[in-house]
Amino acid sequence: MRLPAMLCLFLLLIFELSSCTKLQVTPGSALELPCFSHPTGFTGEPVTWTFNGEIISHPTSQSPGWTRVKKDGSILSISPVTAAHSGIYKCSVKESNMEISLTYNIAVVVANVYTIRIMGGQSGHLPCHFPTSSQVTANALWFKKTGEGQRTQLDLEDNSTDDEKRIEQLYPLDHDQTIILRNTIMGDTGTYYCVSAEGETLSTVHTYIDVAPTDAPYSCADFNAPWEPCLDVNSRTGEPMLQESMAEFSFTLYSYLRHSQPSSNLLFSPISIAGALSHLLLGARSDTRKAIERALFVPHDFHCVHFQMRKLREKLVDSLKMASQIYYNSEMNLSESFANQSIEFYEAEPTRLLENSQENSQMINSWVANKTNNKITHLVDSVPPNTQLMLLNAVSFSGQWKVKFESEPKKGLFTKLDGDLVKVPLLYHQKYMLAVSYNLELGAQVARFALTGENSLYILLPRTNTVESLQQLEERMTDTAVRQMMEQLNTASPQHVEVTLPQIKIDVQPDLIILIKKLGLSTLFEDANLCGLNPEERLVLDDARHRAFLALTEHGVEAGAVTSISFSRSFPSFSALRPFIMLLWSDQANVPLFIGRVTDP
Repeated sequence: MRLPAMLCLFLLLIFELSSCTKLQVTPGSALELPCFSHPTGFTGEPVTWTFNGEIISHPTSQSPGWTRVKKDGSILSISPVTAAHSGIYKCSVKESNMEISLTYNIAVVVANVYTIRIMGGQSGHLPCHFPTSSQVTANALWFKKTGEGQRTQLDLEDNSTDDEKRIEQLYPLDHDQTIILRNTIMGDTGTYYCVSAEGETLSTVHTYIDVAPTDAPYSCADFNAPWEPCLDVNSRTGEPMLQESMAEFSFTLYSYLRHSQPSSNLLFSPISIAGALSHLLLGARSDTRKAIERALFVPHDFHCVHFQMRKLREKLVDSLKMASQIYYNSEMNLSESFANQSIEFYEAEPTRLLENSQENSQMINSWVANKTNNKITHLVDSVPPNTQLMLLNAVSFSGQWKVKFESEPKKGLFTKLDGDLVKVPLLYHQKYMLAVSYNLELGAQVARFALTGENSLYILLPRTNTVESLQQLEERMTDTAVRQMMEQLNTASPQHVEVTLPQIKIDVQPDLIILIKKLGLSTLFEDANLCGLNPEERLVLDDARHRAFLALTEHGVEAGAVTSISFSRSFPSFSALRPFIMLLWSDQANVPLFIGRVTDP
């Protein structure tokens, strides 16, 4: 009686292990395939893995990428998964005249399938994304299905003179390859495909255009009240609330910028961009107000946001010159309450644009030069005659080193990401008193340089001068990790350190329009509710610009004030002669003023 029972168990085992398991996975993910889900009694026997009938070699578990075998063959690991990994995987173990096998049918699902509905006449976003693990070297191609097995490519490079392109790629050369379809009509209904340059389908979007209801006449009747007053100006929670929002906003912006510009110099002032957006928030109502509040990471109905922004600007006045301004079309009837509150909270009186482009350019550039002490003298080349509204901001910072560098000029070699060497003038001190440490959370050597005006410059050095080390550091740079780094340095005792920094001057104008869209504020350019700014007609934002300037020099150093004494190099060194990240932070206000990346001084 025992034999049939044993035979039944054996047949059950064969059936289970020789069955085919079907799996669907997405590109960029990690996959581990176990050879046996239960003990088999084949311990120590060699395991063979095949892919589409071909034997898979056995690289070590430390081999990078592709397919590798772990735990003596009991697990097949695939990371990262790509479309090339689709197929049949089979593991097998032989002993005497018996073989046990397990088969996996892996389908790598590259495309995401979406169904969206758009009201006729309105705008819609057709989503598409490259895998986060991939590098973006070319934009995706978009097609519309025109018949069975037929499709037509969309023209995303339309150079027509129309004021606004109907189809546009929102973020060129970005992982986000979403396009916007404006002023939709019934003929836009259909299936759209987003395809990589290599021919892989990244997304399929089934789009339906619904008949639009009759538009109600435009009215600001329910939104004509001014911004609510701050009723608790002595609150202890308002200031830390704004500080937390500023930090989260700052590192979100940096994340967007680093993805769009993975290896170039970067510089921006998050406090200036936040100041300009909060200025615009004065006139925003309904969903537009909520969208700007979300973008700034401030709670909804935080009525004291403008009061707190004014207090913040007042704290920074000795070191940071910050100005935002709104220029508007001369035919626009600007709200009196908006104009008054702009002056009250932002010291900025909205200004009418002049009659022609050249006069407007001169007026705007003169304002910029005046507000930045001539550090920045040019922001715009021209102002289109149909411009309705322009949002501008410009910033500059001036601070002296609390510990002076040696006055004797020196030069050194800066190693760029590609390994090229470039000669640069140096800031050098053989025994600089400096708080410096290695931060495990960030995986970087970090140092804090004290500046006048209760400010600090933090420099973060990746482990090596490679793109990979820089990207790993940037991925770990959250607002929480950076604050923990600062706490670590603030508690560390300064020590004598040989310091070498490159003298740099960085003047950068990032694409603020792209950043605003990334923050979820595309509506500002399409269908914004700015009734608090203009109660009579709908406005759209035409232009937004940001320009930032920062220099690391010997400013304030008195010649010969520091005596150089020769020591043996028994003390640590901090040399930033390779790519690094810098954070200019206000200790007094506890907010970031500038964030930058130096890859080529």
